[in-house]
Amino acid sequence: MKTAIVLFNLGGPDEPEAIKPFRVNLFSDPAIIRAPIFIRFWLARLIAASSSKAAVENYERMGGRSPLLDLTTQQAVALEAELGDIGAKCFIAMRYWHPFAAETVKQVKAYGPDRILLLPLYPQFSTTTTGSSLRDWHEQAAKGGLVAPTTSLCCFYDDQDYAGAIAALVDEEIVKARAALAPGAKLRLLFSAHGLPESIVKAGDPYQAEVEASVAAVMARLADSQVEHQVCYQSRATPQKWISPSTIEAIEQAGKDQIAVVLVPIAFVSDHIETLVELD
Repeated sequence: MKTAIVLFNLGGPDEPEAIKPFRVNLFSDPAIIRAPIFIRFWLARLIAASSSKAAVENYERMGGRSPLLDLTTQQAVALEAELGDIGAKCFIAMRYWHPFAAETVKQVKAYGPDRILLLPLYPQFSTTTTGSSLRDWHEQAAKGGLVAPTTSLCCFYDDQDYAGAIAALVDEEIVKARAALAPGAKLRLLFSAHGLPESIVKAGDPYQAEVEASVAAVMARLADSQVEHQVCYQSRATPQKWISPSTIEAIEQAGKDQIAVVLVPIAFVSDHIETLVELD
């Protein structure tokens, strides 16, 4: 039996010239900007243009491109190797830049699978990430005539192995941090997740609750489960009120409290601009 596994993520520009169209695609998504299409068309371009200079500078710090596709490809290769006994083949579909779902649908159709597993690489569900990616895939699969039994694997925010893997990394960083601090110095873990407009959460999006559940699952598996911690949210991109506290506010508060910080990206499975630039 031939199995196709499709890995989903947001995508990112692969060259400086792709930064603007990538950002326009992002803000044109009705799951992100919830406004009528004639308003969203102009609003997407306005938001993308308003912070274009900072975006270009941030991508320049990463060599002018996002590493997300390269890292997702490495994940796909590793997963395919692990599942060699069942003959699974992995594909990648990005939401806002190449390879788009429409491109990947053609590749999967050419492969001719007996079954398809959709695997969004977002630990926590949100209508703006997993929901948007899966909706786009099903639309493109219908247009492309891709027909096969399809299952979606979502989500793994409180999966024991996921929480255990994060906890092991956090334990290592706690040891390093305490070795560098004066004896008795206080330490606070800041679990930073990508933020969302508050209105989306109030409309029923489970993302914030699942982020908090992820943090609880990680904390329960730490060697020192009593270490001080806080959940915070980063990467505000629109003028709306976003869920809080922001990561910047949490870092500033830690400074006022004279507490050392270990930053833990809790909603990302690959490094990209949010972790490599924004958190730094």
